[in-house]
Amino acid sequence: MNVYARLMRLDKPVGIYLLLWPTLWALFLAADGWPKIELLVIFILGVVLMRSAGCVINDYADRHIDQFVQRTQHRPIISGEISATQALKVFTGLIIIAFGLVLLTNVLTVQLAIVAVFLAALYPFTKRWTHLPQFVLGAAFAMSVPMSFAATNNFVPTSAWWIFVATVIWTVIYDTMYAMADREEDIKIGVKSTAVLFAKYDRLILAALQIGLILVFLKISEIFKMTDIFDISVLLASILMIYHQILIRKREKTACFKAFLHNNYIGMVIFIGITLSVTGLGL
Repeated sequence: MNVYARLMRLDKPVGIYLLLWPTLWALFLAADGWPKIELLVIFILGVVLMRSAGCVINDYADRHIDQFVQRTQHRPIISGEISATQALKVFTGLIIIAFGLVLLTNVLTVQLAIVAVFLAALYPFTKRWTHLPQFVLGAAFAMSVPMSFAATNNFVPTSAWWIFVATVIWTVIYDTMYAMADREEDIKIGVKSTAVLFAKYDRLILAALQIGLILVFLKISEIFKMTDIFDISVLLASILMIYHQILIRKREKTACFKAFLHNNYIGMVIFIGITLSVTGLGL
């Protein structure tokens, strides 16, 4: 695959899906049904561009440490296939294109997009000074929620922030599982993460976060007056979470990474529940 495609991680689309699901949750809830087709196009393209930009700036920020982590030793900057300067140019180009898409919406969405870009660019560097970079990533991903409501209705209701919170919690859960796969190497090179912070209590804390996420989903169901089909989707998501706990029980690298990847299905199940509920297709 082309070096630029690999730099943007287009060969590993799960990151796109993980960002896309909360965006679609918000778009359908904001519209209380089917979103406008132009907003769907703008936000789907925006997700692809911003996730790609996030991967590029992450590789730039980690260019001095990726060589010490087995999983990241062959990334384009480390292998010398692309320079750090070229990577920054790619990042800038992606941001400009994404921002051009946002300009097709309204002023409030543009203002929120500026915050989203700041958080996305900040995240990779937070691994040097805090054990909570997963929360910063969660906030960056969750900015698609108020942006979706702003683009749809030109304001962000209080109810939207419950979806924001759900997105942050969910991101912390799956990215901690991701970080668990690299924990030993991260400790050696001094990279911080929630996986390092939680240490031997990682599974317990993740279980608490998963329970919290389920409760937030049920609150969303109440606030948005969802049908029973959504509550069924929350039940299915809960079963998936139990499966993820089983996967990470021995903290094996491959299993933790599999649990991270499998979180995609939680986002999909919740999206199906929301769609069937707000569009009436589930009746």
